[in-house]
Amino acid sequence: MPRRSPGSARPTHDAAGAFASPPHPLVRVGSVLLLLFVFLLGVKGLGDGFKLLGSDLLEAFFETTANPFIGLIVGVLATTLVQSSSVSTSMIVGLVAAPENPLPLANAVPMIMGANIGTTVTNTIVSLAHMGRPNEFRRAFAVATCHDFFNYMSVAVLLPLELTTGFLRRTATLLATSLEGAGGVQYQSPLRGALSVGMAPIERLGEALFSSEGGLATYLIAVSAALIFVALTLLVRVMRSVVQSRVETFITGVLGSSAMLSILVGAIVTVMVQSSSITTALLVPLAGAGLLRLDQAFPITIGANIGTTVTALAAALALSGPNAIAGVEIAVIHLLFNLSGTILVYPIPAVRRVPVRAATRLAEVAVGSRKVAVLYVALLFYGVPALLIFLSRVLG
Repeated sequence: MPRRSPGSARPTHDAAGAFASPPHPLVRVGSVLLLLFVFLLGVKGLGDGFKLLGSDLLEAFFETTANPFIGLIVGVLATTLVQSSSVSTSMIVGLVAAPENPLPLANAVPMIMGANIGTTVTNTIVSLAHMGRPNEFRRAFAVATCHDFFNYMSVAVLLPLELTTGFLRRTATLLATSLEGAGGVQYQSPLRGALSVGMAPIERLGEALFSSEGGLATYLIAVSAALIFVALTLLVRVMRSVVQSRVETFITGVLGSSAMLSILVGAIVTVMVQSSSITTALLVPLAGAGLLRLDQAFPITIGANIGTTVTALAAALALSGPNAIAGVEIAVIHLLFNLSGTILVYPIPAVRRVPVRAATRLAEVAVGSRKVAVLYVALLFYGVPALLIFLSRVLG
């Protein structure tokens, strides 16, 4: 009798694999559509909940975020806590488009910028897993922190520019107004009726549980935030299960190609998996294994920054009412901010080398002292925000 090879001596594994076979494509499509609906339901419910809170509480919060540094910090901390800029930006869209007492657009812009910074914490933390192997850690940490430096550079340039000129708000308003006037298009979501039906049982349950408007508002905000978080988390898992086997091949297939193609691939992959964190975190182990150089990973990271804006644009589909256009504007601002950062930094070789060299140098220092890497994460995402709060109070 021929001898079985070690790999063929496990029929039970094959049987188990059969039970673990992926679901039918129609099931996947249905799951994606259902999760998108739940996500949009959460965005709508968030606006309805804040509408019930009352003007006094909202005005106190909005007065706080009127300080651009505080708004920036809110965006950073919110995103680091939920580990997803998609969740935080979607919530910002809902606040800006709230039917009554909306979050002012000017206050929301620094929050969007802060969300961009906060989203980089995921891949930076992923790189710390390579600390036990110095060469791997050097490559992985450099790729992860290059994203940090790029986003901080973009904010350092574009936030003062926005505060002095308002160019992002003006451009977004112009684009949104032009679209609104084209063919009489109004920002009334075609999903409005379905979303109202979906929210009805949630609202009835809240009315049964809470007699006061404040209690009902808190309930709606908590439930809506949970819907957004859970829907996006599950959506990312579903999309990842569909494309995970192709994503690495997709990325490695463009290595050595043009920077524009790499940026496009980063954007497409991020749209496919609905998470820039997945795209950028995937680059870290590839770099650690020596399959990806920093100069190759950088444009893919920039593309991921652009691709992640699709979620906020999708959230705008759930908007209706007099302030719906403002929600579209902040979603467009998110896109314009990431496009502007790319245009300002990447095309100019001398500027493009700044985040690359800073990340390379920091990685070399971190290899010599692991405490530096941990301290870097703590200071960048929590120490700098604390310093900005202190300075805003002293100077304010």
